[in-house]
Amino acid sequence: MVLIIPRFRKPDYKALLHHYYAHRGLHNIALGIPENSMKAFQRAIDNGFGMEMDVQLSRDGFPVVFHDATLTRMCGVEKRVDALTLKELKELTLAGTQERIPTFQEFLELVKGQVPLIIEIKMDKRDDRIPEAVNHLLKDYKGVYCIESFHPSALIWYKKNRPDVFRGQLCTNFNKENKNCSLSFFLLGKMLSNVASRPDFIAYNWIYRNDLSRKICCNLYHALSVGWTIRSQEEMDLCRKDFTLFIFENFIPEGEA
Repeated sequence: MVLIIPRFRKPDYKALLHHYYAHRGLHNIALGIPENSMKAFQRAIDNGFGMEMDVQLSRDGFPVVFHDATLTRMCGVEKRVDALTLKELKELTLAGTQERIPTFQEFLELVKGQVPLIIEIKMDKRDDRIPEAVNHLLKDYKGVYCIESFHPSALIWYKKNRPDVFRGQLCTNFNKENKNCSLSFFLLGKMLSNVASRPDFIAYNWIYRNDLSRKICCNLYHALSVGWTIRSQEEMDLCRKDFTLFIFENFIPEGEA
């Protein structure tokens, strides 16, 4: 139990509360609004929702807003995001629309503090260039935000360099979700790296909300609980008592967050 202890002395996070967070923006491909697009972000702002979004680096080190490691699903290109330069990425379109991959700077200039943000740092392995690049653009940003990542090293970087930033461990039951029975994924799913990263919140796949490690972190040690990704009002109602913040997509939540 000691290994999963979060940080106790948290930065002030009250401004993050009482908001629903649109997963990769308020996207709707039927309306021509793809995920992680400027249209999806503007639609979330217009509807007063916070946003969750993803940041990774281009080959030449620019932070871009994109979820997958590869461009296959969203752009129809069989290459990794980090294999192309920013210029090359900007030539691609998203999901058959005219929307293009935003840079993180473009995203921040659009939001301008109008809604709170949950910023996911995407990394397959430890790469300090990514949190460094994200922080470079965030250090003078005036809006409300927190950072999260599946990879504990991103949180460790923030623990060392920006302890004032509210940080969270993204997690799920990897053994059940991905049918991956490796020891490393078991340990990651149980958040045993918390001893090094000391997260302030736990963002957990809502389906596995009864995981014992999550309950210990959030109920016993009082880490803020965040549920993802909730895809209907029925799912929202099922897990409302288990989480404080909610990341949603494909519907408009009812009631107070």
